[in-house]
Formats: sequence, structure tokens, C-alpha cells
Amino acid sequence: MRRMRGLGLIQLIVVLAVVGFLGVMAAKLMPSYIDYFNVKKMFAGMEQAGETKGTVREIRSAFDRRNAIEDVKAIRAEDIEISKEGGETILTANWTARVPLVSNISACIDFMVTTAK
Repeated sequence: MRRMRGLGLIQLIVVLAVVGFLGVMAAKLMPSYIDYFNVKKMFAGMEQAGETKGTVREIRSAFDRRNAIEDVKAIRAEDIEISKEGGETILTANWTARVPLVSNISACIDFMVTTAK
């Protein structure tokens, strides 16, 4: 008689628990990564529209206008570092997202977005 192969009940429960845990972690971390990609998209849009050519006040105002649409809570216009390198305006945003995972365990994620090539 041939022995049957496959997952037993205990193995299935363990696999489902691991998949469930990873799914919950992904769901908790997703908003932070969505903010990151939105800031990246805003910087690219500002560069493409030529909104990085003005004064510091104009650049921050342009970021605020775009942020009103995207609704990024992680960073404000005052948090953006604006510098000039070789006649080109460089925008840089650095922030840290702290996401509570389980009990007293948190994920600390550092993000950086820049317009430098």
C-alpha cells in the first residue's frame, strides 16, 4: 500500500498562522510605504512641472498644494530640505515612521526621497 503524502492538520495550521502573521504585518506597514511613494510622486511631478525653479517659499507652497491632494501625513512642507547644487535645486525629505506591530514591538522605518540624480 502506498503512503499518502500532503499536509497534516497541524502543518496546515502552522502555515496559515505564518501567512496570517505576514499579512497583518504587511497591512500595518502599507500606509507608511504609500506615503513614501506619494512623496516620491509629488517630487517627480514638481520637477516635471518646473515648480522646483522658484524661491524656497514657492517650492514649499507647491508641495503644500500637492500634499492637499495626496494627503500625506508623514511629512510637511517645512520638513523638506531645499538646496542648490550646480545651479540645480535639490529637494530632500527624510522621515522616520514608527509602526506598532504587536504589544510593545514596533517597526522603525527610515525613508528618504530626493530629486538628485
